[in-house]
Formats: sequence, C-alpha cells, structure tokens
Amino acid sequence: MMNFSYTRAETVADAIAAVARDPAARFIAGGTNLVDLMKYDVMKPEKLVDITRLPLREIEATNAGGLRIGALVPNSDLAYDARIQRDYPLLASAILAGASAQLRNAATTGGNLLQRTRCYYFYDVATPCNKREPGSGCAAKTGVNRVNAILGTSEACIATHPSDMCVALAALEASVHVEGPNGSRVVPFAAFHRLPGDAPQNDNTLAHGEMVVAVELPRPRFGRNHTYLKLRDRLSYAFALVSVAAALEMDGDVIVDARIALGGVAHKPWRVTDAEILLKGKPATPDSFGAAADAILAGAKGYGGNDFKIELARRAVVRALAQAASGEPQVQSDKTVN
Repeated sequence: MMNFSYTRAETVADAIAAVARDPAARFIAGGTNLVDLMKYDVMKPEKLVDITRLPLREIEATNAGGLRIGALVPNSDLAYDARIQRDYPLLASAILAGASAQLRNAATTGGNLLQRTRCYYFYDVATPCNKREPGSGCAAKTGVNRVNAILGTSEACIATHPSDMCVALAALEASVHVEGPNGSRVVPFAAFHRLPGDAPQNDNTLAHGEMVVAVELPRPRFGRNHTYLKLRDRLSYAFALVSVAAALEMDGDVIVDARIALGGVAHKPWRVTDAEILLKGKPATPDSFGAAADAILAGAKGYGGNDFKIELARRAVVRALAQAASGEPQVQSDKTVN
C-alpha cells in the first residue's frame, strides 16, 4: 500500500476544509470499499480524513413526517431500526439483501451512496478502464461483461452501481443532504448519481470537498405493498445481477400509485417514471406488470456476456410487482435469500 497521511476530524467544517484544500484527500468512515480499492491500487489518496467521530449517527423525525438519517448511521442499525422496519420496510429489506452482517455493522449510510463499481476491469489495474484512468478505454465492452450494465451506458463505460440500499432509496424518492466549501444543499436522490457519459470517472454529482451528511426519507407511503427482489449468482454476499425495488399503493386489485427502481443494470439506480405512470389505475395483472417492464427496459442493450440480463430484468420486474401487489414481500435473511 502506498504511503498516505491520516487525520481525524472533530467537526464537519474541519473535515470539509481538510479535504477541500487537498485534491488528493478523501473522507473515510467505515472504509468497507475505500480500503479495498487502496489495497488494489485502484484509488491512491495521499490523505485520509477520518469522519467517524462526527455527530452524524442519529435517525430523527422531520417536520414533514419523514426521517432524517445521519450519514454515519451503520447499515445494520438502519435496517433494524423500529421506525424503518415499520414505515419503510422496503429500505430495511434492501439493506439486509446486501453484503454480510459483519460488513453491515461497519458500512455507513453515506458510504453506501458512494460505493464504486465492482466491474472486473475497474479493479484490475493491468487493464484499460475509463472510470479508473480516463481515456484508457473500456475493456469490459468486449471482455467479460456478465455483471455489466444494459441501460444508460455510453461508449466510455458500461459499469453498474453496486448498492442495494440505493435502489430502495431511489424508489422511495429520498433526498441527500450535502455540505461543502460553498455551503449546504439538498439533492433529490434521482439527481445524486449520474450516468457515465463521457466522464465515467465521476460516479455522482458531488464536488471535491463536499460531504454527505444525511439522507432524508419523505413521509411513509408504502408500508404494506412492497418488495425488494435481488437476483445473483449465489444466495449470500454477492452483488446483484438484477434487483428490483417495487412499491405500490393499492385500492383492492387496482394500482393507485407505483414506484419501481432497478439495480445491477446501470451506472445508477434505474427508475423510469413513465413506467410507473403506466400502472396507475390499472389492475394488478401480469399484463400490466409486463407493460411496465417493457417501458423500463426500452433501449436496453447487452454486450454479449450480459445479454441474458435483459430478459432476466423483465421477469424480475414482473415478479417483484406481483409480490408487492399481493403484500408478500421477498424474505431476506443473513443466511440465505429465498
């Protein structure tokens, strides 16, 4: 591992200032992704600013009836919080589908948003990767691309975003509270992550020195008819080939409102609001679900090894919507995902 300096911040302002004045500095909290990337020589920060002592570990009610989740709340604490399990069970289910219990104990809410892709070529410094080294090329397009994106890709990159939690947050229309050298701002979750375009090295819309301080959930709406369906190569501790967060408001057998977001298929959690609109006022039937799936996957493109993902994603959307409509969500556990 390369040499780097280390400092522990005592206030949010000190942390931001320490990173903002050094282009090679990075924040570190749980380190469940960053430390691995440093070991593989993928990321080489010259300075780490430890933010683990900052007062960002609370889950608090908001005046709007939702919840504000501090950026340092561990994933495990969030998943098992009584308010999350009661009012936002879709989020709890998505978190429990990810990683292992040990990693969830260390991983943080803010860090989960900032995970980097698990594309094989991003991790292999001996191969070209525009995300790791802009302008070097994308080896995944003609290489081993089973895990790569089918939606929102560009000539420069076909990587996917790896988070499960973020897929649920996208469906729930969360917002991200950010503080930085130029003050505070609130970013709608849909605008936080970005598609690769011609700058795949940028995973999100944060400027250097900006820090996620909280995630805010709106007033709860989808406590009953929801599911998080994760399809992967093995039952535990694996990233999604395709995942679906589905949440419905039902009036008998008729869909009043819908939220659908996909993971494992794009550079960011993938949500198509036009597909949700198609479901409003429709009966909860396979035909309705299939029409929504077709709208979500319009323009999907495989690259050989991941062609199967297109049909897999369509079936996953239909299955997830059926589970949500029936009020029988996918069961997640620390041992297996059924």
